[in-house]
Amino acid sequence: MASVPLGYGDSMEKIMKKISRRVLVTGAYGFLGKYVIAEFLDNGYIVVAFGRNKQKMSALKQQYPEIELAYGDLCSSSDCLKATKNINIVAHLGALSTVWGKRSDFLKTNVDGTKNILEACRKNKVNKLVYISSPSIYAGKSDKLDIDEDDYDRDNKLNYYIESKILAEKAIEKYDDINWTILRPRGLFGVGDTSIVPRLIHANKKIGLPLFGGGKNYVDMTCVENVAYAVRLAAESKKSSHKIYNITNDEPQEFKGLLEELFKQLGETPRYKNINLRFAISAATAIESIYKVFHIYKEPPITKYTICTLGYSQTLNIDKAKRDLGYKPKMTLSEGIEKYATSHQKC
Repeated sequence: MASVPLGYGDSMEKIMKKISRRVLVTGAYGFLGKYVIAEFLDNGYIVVAFGRNKQKMSALKQQYPEIELAYGDLCSSSDCLKATKNINIVAHLGALSTVWGKRSDFLKTNVDGTKNILEACRKNKVNKLVYISSPSIYAGKSDKLDIDEDDYDRDNKLNYYIESKILAEKAIEKYDDINWTILRPRGLFGVGDTSIVPRLIHANKKIGLPLFGGGKNYVDMTCVENVAYAVRLAAESKKSSHKIYNITNDEPQEFKGLLEELFKQLGETPRYKNINLRFAISAATAIESIYKVFHIYKEPPITKYTICTLGYSQTLNIDKAKRDLGYKPKMTLSEGIEKYATSHQKC
């Protein structure tokens, strides 16, 4: 669907109809951003992509000619204000998303940037804000099964990314006059993934896949297509105002079993490396301390967050999303893995 700009000759009724279908996507050229754009376009929305990298924005425009572009930086309040003008829905995906770095960078982008979007939504009377948070806030040194949205430590500082996401959520919750919804999607993967699956493939080739306790810990993953679908459902739902939702594929599996299926589809043999969980956490703690003392901002070879994610069970309860949003995964894990493997083998 081609986007139609607001014109001076349009009647007020026509202008309001156009605005009602206009969605701004921050973090538009990221992994999830591209799928969210496709989801909204496929359902008749006019999409405005927001980002600061002109080269990536240009490539995005080539991939999706229908979209409009809004160049800007989340850290600029004026850029956010300009981008949200005549926008009805904001899908706020933009974030500094990594396990290591400067605390100030995480706070600037993930917290201050979110506050800029919130203020812009308030001033421009945006009807709906859907914020992508992270289930990393549940991470810790213990097994956690069937976690609901309230079951987390509000002072979790396992890493700066987690801290910044919690602070961003707290900032959003203060805006009673904005119709916001927060989503926490778990373990996104799919074609175009630059994080989870590529890291596993790299580890398998180099040192082997780390297993803690034989890989019997349960994990949740989510096809990126399902997350994009959840974003649209949240934007459209009348029940989701001022609520937070977990999003997964609703197919918790043992970590080793998931690896077996993935590498079978990839046509590769998984090589496992059994590691003692307590030792790994102690080693990661020591390495992180050294990196902090010497102000090393390159990601360490292992981190406490990574070990906790790989070593402990963590599954999320999505009953609330099913009930309020009508969310039901459109793609199964097996279908997602097969799709990824087919694309990977063509590269």
